[in-house]
Amino acid sequence: MGHCAMPAPVKPKAATKPKAVTSPPRPKPAADPSAAPAAGTADPACAPEHAAMGHCTPKTSAPAAQAAPPSSSPAAPADPDCPAEHAAMGHCTPKQSSAKRAAPAMGMAGTALPAGNAPAPAAPEASYADRIWGREAMAPARAALRREHGGMSFSQLMLNLAEVQLREGRDGYRWDGEFWYGGDINRLTIKSEGEGTFREDAEGEVQALYSRAIGPYFNLQAGVRQDFAPGPDRTYAQIGFEGLAPYWFDVEGALFLSDKGDVFARLEGYYDQRITQRLVLQPRVELNLSAQDVPDSRLGSGVTDAEAGLRLRYEIAREFAPYVGVSWERRLGETARYARAAGEGTGGFSLVAGIRAWF
Repeated sequence: MGHCAMPAPVKPKAATKPKAVTSPPRPKPAADPSAAPAAGTADPACAPEHAAMGHCTPKTSAPAAQAAPPSSSPAAPADPDCPAEHAAMGHCTPKQSSAKRAAPAMGMAGTALPAGNAPAPAAPEASYADRIWGREAMAPARAALRREHGGMSFSQLMLNLAEVQLREGRDGYRWDGEFWYGGDINRLTIKSEGEGTFREDAEGEVQALYSRAIGPYFNLQAGVRQDFAPGPDRTYAQIGFEGLAPYWFDVEGALFLSDKGDVFARLEGYYDQRITQRLVLQPRVELNLSAQDVPDSRLGSGVTDAEAGLRLRYEIAREFAPYVGVSWERRLGETARYARAAGEGTGGFSLVAGIRAWF
């Protein structure tokens, strides 16, 4: 509004450039041939055998990388079934033509070799002592080593049942056990089982069997069986099996052909249910069958008899365990009719007490 006059604008001074300070050039150190890394020097963080399997990529210095001459041969075509990223992680091996397949480096062996489908090398023999004592002197020791690691023979005596049975007016006893001798594959097995009542003769059987392992858990058995009883004795040819079924069920089965041409069968199984480390509950089932009527032995065709039991044992030691329990058995069909005609009972419940042991 003209009340005052504006001051004249001040021109800014031009910025002065700083003068560059020059220092005398430093002398270059003489090249030390021993300090320069040689071309192809291995990376300590990535061993050659790991790099060959695609676990890592070795780091090389820039001069070494530049010193490597370019390959004159064309690159191998990629395998569409094995992408490069999968091959780098060791998930697959790219297929290459025989002309492009690189030969392994000199001295590479074992895990340093690239992955492939070649057969595994033979297991080395423990022959280091041969260098000092000689192969003939070490042969007995080598044979003993093989025998003690799978070539030995073993034996076991097992009493599955050795018990007293308490029932109304007809107290009795029962046994069931086996002995075997042999190795892991071939064994000789002797089995015996039977029962009786006090003040009367017992009836039972003995089996002599050749047992051969047909798998990790089952044995195939064949041999003969001899009965001993108050009635007529019988001799049988026998074939069967025994083993450990899934879920830890012990099962046995057998077919019998008597010297009179009669055919019988038996199937039994049991299961050890551990309540504690020492207290074990064992349910047990057994079935006997006949293919025909056998009046001399008072047996009918079909299922002749069945037995089911429940036994609770306490393992004082793994090799010795007393037990108590209950057992139910019943003669069935024509076999029950034969028993009633002879004035005998057809079965019932009984209290049992006994021991289970093995040596």
